[in-house]
Amino acid sequence: MCQYIGALSGSKPHLLFVDDESALRALMAERLSERGFEVSEAENGEKAVQLLDQFAFDIVITDLRMPGVDGGQVIEAARERYPGIIAIVITGYGTVKDAVDAIKRGASDFIAKPFQFDELMHVLQKALEQRRLSSENDYLRSQLEERYQFGGILGRSRPMQALFQLLETVARTSSTILVTGETGTGKEVVARAIHHNSPRRAHRFVALNCSAIPETLLEAELFGHVRGAFTGAVGTRQGRFEQAHKGTIFLDEVGTMSTALQMKLLRALQEREFERVGDNQTIKVDVRVIAATNSDLAKMVGDGTFREDLYYRLNVIPIQLPSLRERRDDIPLLVKHFLDKFAGDANAIVVSQSAMRALMAYAWPGNVRQLENAVERAVALGAGRREIDVADLPPEVQEAPQVQATPFVDFPDDGLDLPRYLADIERDLIQRSLERTKGNRNKAAELLRIKRTTLVEKLKRLGPD
Repeated sequence: MCQYIGALSGSKPHLLFVDDESALRALMAERLSERGFEVSEAENGEKAVQLLDQFAFDIVITDLRMPGVDGGQVIEAARERYPGIIAIVITGYGTVKDAVDAIKRGASDFIAKPFQFDELMHVLQKALEQRRLSSENDYLRSQLEERYQFGGILGRSRPMQALFQLLETVARTSSTILVTGETGTGKEVVARAIHHNSPRRAHRFVALNCSAIPETLLEAELFGHVRGAFTGAVGTRQGRFEQAHKGTIFLDEVGTMSTALQMKLLRALQEREFERVGDNQTIKVDVRVIAATNSDLAKMVGDGTFREDLYYRLNVIPIQLPSLRERRDDIPLLVKHFLDKFAGDANAIVVSQSAMRALMAYAWPGNVRQLENAVERAVALGAGRREIDVADLPPEVQEAPQVQATPFVDFPDDGLDLPRYLADIERDLIQRSLERTKGNRNKAAELLRIKRTTLVEKLKRLGPD
């Protein structure tokens, strides 16, 4: 999609001027260049379409009546390729109806021949102002839509908002990052978000799960190999570091590497160079490294199973991802997102309050990944029903003890009498237990999970209401 650069970034807008009258075309190109536009010329519609294939112009101004590909077709081609492009048509006398038709096909405005240059500039400035306002509206709308997300990561909780601020800051740098967190917290999603919000986003993001590759092949997978380097090496092959040149490499479960391979990785990080397996030619790369693990690398350093120098080389910017149980208030937002993903329209299916309470009460040892699987299962078992209930959830979620809502206590300016407050709560619970058991103190004590003698003592101590 065309990125509008003139009014938004301060750089010169790129303009394509299309007209089969060479004198007019040359004059307009000269005058527009003087006004700060980067102007390209096309003598006919065919040439204009070729140029549009090669470059994302900000503005196209085209004559309407031309042999072959006419101005209307140029507008359609421009809008098809770049929906954000500004398109203006020039029309001769008697063809205003055609100009209106061109506007229906995507033109922003039209101007009739013969025209003064100031008239053209007025139309251009109006279109640029409309585009600026539209871009600002799009930006504000995106801010509202993305208020609770960063690069596909969702969360409105305080830990996630702090995480988003950190990710936004580190994405601009090229420093090495170590992402830690429990399984299922989204370490690769975070790594991808950092890459796609960084200056390296135009280059490759290469991911490698170090625990999924046999130790004997992991070195070749990282650094590549030459033909005959080992049995089965039938040709020369690039490693992941080479593939990620000028981009980002993501090394997941980096704690599973052998100490020998850790040394080679350390050199690659320090020198940004390495040799393919079976070769002595040094290869230099420009790569940002993001590593991740759910292991305690600091403890592994103490145990002697992970190199201390590599740990500090990887841990330049540490990012700790919160578990889902630490951000339970994000669960409704995540559930809505997954409903939209699996049901096609999150508004077509709702989750009952009891089911939502069960989802928020569960500890989620598998974190967001486990929640996603639970929602997918519930949608499938719902079989087209509009509401997901507790029975649609996995058994372990159904059996989780329900969390009771904590009453809100408003602290007076002069403080709170805690003993009296707690005594009032205790008195209320005892009274309700006796009401439920119709005054039977033995059964009331069982409900409160205390001895009958303890209940009697409390009744004496609390006294009448």
